[in-house]
Amino acid sequence: MNDSNKPIPIYSTPGDFEAFLYGGKIFNLLGEWVGWVTKEADVYSVHGDYVGWLTDDPRVLRKKTYDYDKPKLEPPKPPEKIFPPATVPLPPMMAELTYDTIDVFQDEPERLPTIDYGEYRLDLD
Repeated sequence: MNDSNKPIPIYSTPGDFEAFLYGGKIFNLLGEWVGWVTKEADVYSVHGDYVGWLTDDPRVLRKKTYDYDKPKLEPPKPPEKIFPPATVPLPPMMAELTYDTIDVFQDEPERLPTIDYGEYRLDLD
């Protein structure tokens, strides 16, 4: 799906640059790790929670209803913070979403928090 040596921009449905994919991992615009992509194109948060799937556009989409078939996974070892690309190509034309599908970055960006943030992070108390 991608060349692991080249960052791939991830857009939202309106065409905003929201994150990028590098080496199978998703980073926010500050270069912080927020998720990873499986070989099946499923997207998981840094806490191991299923988020949705990566499309060819590329966008991160999910069904409006929760998918209980996707178990929580053990996250890979956190990568170091990287520097995001200075420029990205213009987004492709995005296909419209069906009524049962949402764009994660547009509607539920909190599903991809950084490792030290989010309601699903491990509580140390």
